[in-house]
Amino acid sequence: MFERFTKDARAVVQGAVGHAEEVRAGAVEPEHLLLALLDREGSRASFALAALGVDEHREAVRRALRDARRRAGLSQSETEALAGLGIDVTEIVAKVEEARGVGAMSVGDRKGGRWWTGHRSFSRGAKEVLEKALRVAVARRDRHIGDEHLLLALVLRPGVPAEVLADHGVTHESLTRVLGGDAGEACA
Repeated sequence: MFERFTKDARAVVQGAVGHAEEVRAGAVEPEHLLLALLDREGSRASFALAALGVDEHREAVRRALRDARRRAGLSQSETEALAGLGIDVTEIVAKVEEARGVGAMSVGDRKGGRWWTGHRSFSRGAKEVLEKALRVAVARRDRHIGDEHLLLALVLRPGVPAEVLADHGVTHESLTRVLGGDAGEACA
């Protein structure tokens, strides 16, 4: 599959690994793929994000991803669902951080009391994004997998990246409109 990745898509994957290393995560997560997409310039995905107004809100998107990481990876909708059950995630995070330090609930991988510094594997979610990107490319009858396919795959997969993007006006429908063509409903 990786031989079909364009230079831009490969740069996103490499950037995602860099973001995972930066936060000492044991695995590359879908959120790291989104962060790497936000870093890109001059690519199809960066054009689509700019056309949908994300350029003015990049820092808000990054902040929303950081907030989700502090909540142990829970999306805002999951946090709201727990609140409906009487569980205040914000209060829990505050108490844990008071006892253990800021970021104590952040998603990461510790081994033997030290942060793991070896090869970063891809989480199940990140692998699903890569596989979905392939399906999107096939559905669009593209011969390559570009960073635009990774972006489409992120909005098609439920989770924090899709929720954060939707909050900023980036949905499957809006991306398909901006990128042109059919992103394939069979991919959903």
